[in-house]
Amino acid sequence: MTEHTATDGGRTDWSTEGVVGRRNRYYAATQRKFAPYQTPLIIARGEGQYLWDEEGNRLTDLLAMNLCISVGHAHPKVNQAAREQADQLPHCTTMFYHPVPAHLAEELAATMPPGHEWVAHFTNSGAEAIDLALMMARTYSGNSDIIALQGGYHGPTYGAQSVTGISAMRHDVGLLGGVHFAPAPNAYRGAHGDDVGAYLLGLDETIFYATTGKLAGMIIEPVQGYGGIIAMPDGYMSGAFERVRAAGGLAIVDEVQSGFGRTGDHFWAFERDGVVPDIVVMAKGIGNGYPLAAVVARREIAEPMEEKIVFHTYGSNPMSCAAGRAVLQVIESEGLQENARTVGAKLLQGLHDLQQKHPVIGDVRGRGLMTAIELVRDRGTKEPGTEETAAVFEQTRREGLVVSKSGPSRSVLRMVPPLCLQMEDVDHVIDALDRSFRVLEN
Repeated sequence: MTEHTATDGGRTDWSTEGVVGRRNRYYAATQRKFAPYQTPLIIARGEGQYLWDEEGNRLTDLLAMNLCISVGHAHPKVNQAAREQADQLPHCTTMFYHPVPAHLAEELAATMPPGHEWVAHFTNSGAEAIDLALMMARTYSGNSDIIALQGGYHGPTYGAQSVTGISAMRHDVGLLGGVHFAPAPNAYRGAHGDDVGAYLLGLDETIFYATTGKLAGMIIEPVQGYGGIIAMPDGYMSGAFERVRAAGGLAIVDEVQSGFGRTGDHFWAFERDGVVPDIVVMAKGIGNGYPLAAVVARREIAEPMEEKIVFHTYGSNPMSCAAGRAVLQVIESEGLQENARTVGAKLLQGLHDLQQKHPVIGDVRGRGLMTAIELVRDRGTKEPGTEETAAVFEQTRREGLVVSKSGPSRSVLRMVPPLCLQMEDVDHVIDALDRSFRVLEN
């Protein structure tokens, strides 16, 4: 791709040397770190479920820009909604009134379980929303202790990082106190296999031994995302929240990655277990790439914080909220939740077929369009195949795929594409993955 002149007179240098050089020179170390490929991948444009690099090569996006692209890259209806709002008023601080964010709050509340009065607080990112949810739980309950799960990921801020149970995501800076980790119900790697009762007993022990016995709340991803697509088994969330509420705490659900129809069977992943959360955190796919996140809570839980101001500069930005409204409309009008269910089922079956061909694949799992392959050096010992994953990951790019290298040991290939991935894409994806695994045979 060549240089082009921006409307302000500045030039954009698309050369590999220019892009990489400026990033290395002007990005802080904290922003340079998250670069997974050995050779940088420079993205020029996207459309639907596809991306093109600066040289014009097309790739099938199985990461959805870290799950931010829910209904497809550059979706015309979403972009039109944002463009029309930007032409009229790109930003309106939340201290003034505007109808678009209020409409979106109403529409999000309508997706929540009936019988409760739900309210929304918009933020800029999921990590900010997690911090607010933790503060809300502590304020409402009057307690401090928070339970989180091993293997969970909730964000990089002080609060969100404090409830993240992956060592590589926790900086040695003294994080928030009062956070205690319970064993995650991981059927493949967990100490208790698929015994839900044993994991709930572990939660009982965490509450009894590690806390005061009085909780502010427990935060759970219905499907752990970066942790490697670990779905909460039936009965775990309902059992966990029963225990947490008995200790005075709130049920906090992190739907940042698993929400908005991604699991296929329900709009919100928590619905599978029949639970009614007290607080739901949502972000990423809510705006299809436009910065937006929200905390949706039962009104009586949010009200105690009214005495103090909680202000996010771009929270409730009308342009992002206009995009968010369009996302909800597109998910419904294009049947994307059902598409996630059916296409995800075909993708999962294809991954199981690959497992029969490649001994390095220890486990295959997923719900809807949240799927993963976990690599091991030996299926018996389950030693994480970190180096093997890195080799296959690099090859997937050469085969025209964008996937994620995830999990606590970075031994999981995570596939979370835009919800518009089609049946015909799956055959290409499986064939490309098959060829990618052959790199280990050479």
